[in-house]
Amino acid sequence: MELLPSTEPFPAFPADFTWGTATAAYQIEGAWDEDGKGPSTWDTFTHQPGRVTGGQTGDVACDFYHRWESDLDLMAHLGVNAHRFSVAWSRVLPTGLGPVNPAGIDFYDRLVDGLLARGIAPYVTLHHWDLPQALEDEGGWTNRATAEAFAEYAALMGERLGDRVIGWITLNEPFVLTSFGHSFGVHAPGRTMFLGVWAVVHHLLLAHGLAVRALRDAGVRGTVGITQNLSPVWPLTDSAADRAAAEKLDSIYNRQWLDPILLGRQPVDPEATYPGSDFSVVRPGDAEIIATPIDILGVNFYNPQQVKAPGADNPMGFELVPIEGVPRTGFDWPVVPQALTDLLVGLKERYGDVLPPIYITENGTSIPDTIDADGRIRDIFRIAYVDRHLRGLHDAMQAGVDVRGYFCWTFTDNFEWAEGFDQRFGLVYVDPDTQVRTPKDSFEWFRQIATGSAAGRQAEVMP
Repeated sequence: MELLPSTEPFPAFPADFTWGTATAAYQIEGAWDEDGKGPSTWDTFTHQPGRVTGGQTGDVACDFYHRWESDLDLMAHLGVNAHRFSVAWSRVLPTGLGPVNPAGIDFYDRLVDGLLARGIAPYVTLHHWDLPQALEDEGGWTNRATAEAFAEYAALMGERLGDRVIGWITLNEPFVLTSFGHSFGVHAPGRTMFLGVWAVVHHLLLAHGLAVRALRDAGVRGTVGITQNLSPVWPLTDSAADRAAAEKLDSIYNRQWLDPILLGRQPVDPEATYPGSDFSVVRPGDAEIIATPIDILGVNFYNPQQVKAPGADNPMGFELVPIEGVPRTGFDWPVVPQALTDLLVGLKERYGDVLPPIYITENGTSIPDTIDADGRIRDIFRIAYVDRHLRGLHDAMQAGVDVRGYFCWTFTDNFEWAEGFDQRFGLVYVDPDTQVRTPKDSFEWFRQIATGSAAGRQAEVMP
């Protein structure tokens, strides 16, 4: 189904609104074993046959480790005033703990300075799924020691970069890391624990709380928060069974990762929700650590979820149902911009005064981009996707939701996890063989948005 940008004038956002792009270390850096970097779970995972489409790896990815200066020049041309990037933990601490790898931490030091020199505010994500393999070998996120190691790593980064980083994100999408990486094994580290993942859930939440405290103890000047992938969950019908199914998915997809942080309590009975888990991992005082106040909440949004009551042989408590009659992305995700409005307004209604200011830390779409004979990438679908979601975001702000910024996912095409290079999200086209960068039509369109030249009129869409 075709998707086109709105013909209405583009809404005016606040003058101090943050416009940025977002990336993740494993997806762009490459240099997987250079300059003292230790292996991560993603290095190990992608080198296992059959794990990634076409047997591809992130060994080189976008070669950002070597091309970062020219990429930042291109980012400056885009006109954004912020960029969110992640640190590869094993580049800084090859085994997850000391000693520090000087070449690794110096790279991020230069990267922060390079962004600031170009007028781009650095936002740092400490963990975007690439755990040091040495920690995974000792149990990974099933092991409390990993959460404690994460706090030490956070303190190190805070001490080194805390005087210049504008915003800190502890974890990226812990729900996806838990479900894809530990329940079903389609992402690193490839564990298949199914519902027995309570230790992973608890230790990720604990790691977040410990890291917030470690960053503040290190004296960082920037805001501190976490990024969650969130989604409104809709029942297929208004039946009691379908509504119960929606509540079940909402509790583990959304509330499991927000209620303990914002409200200091669990939204579920762990023993009923995560059967077969080790429940002895919880210690006195953990809940208070997890509920350490945060300054900002990062929200990653791509699509809503629809569910119905499951069959008798389904232990999940819900069954996903495709949303029909809407455009779909390259990932076959439904495009429903109104769902972003519903999500944000729903967060305000649910959490009220304890909801911190929100940043949309990821939003964008994959489509099968191609370079035309004249060298252009006419990605009108991506322009339309971002355009309509920004309008949905603006509607939520008009309804009173405190949203301070938007980070488009992503700056360049990258290594899209288990899909390799087959899914393209970037504003810039990257040929993984030649590493040639080609800005897409969406790049120029988003430049108008980021620089404010589109406010109050319809942003130009190149034919």
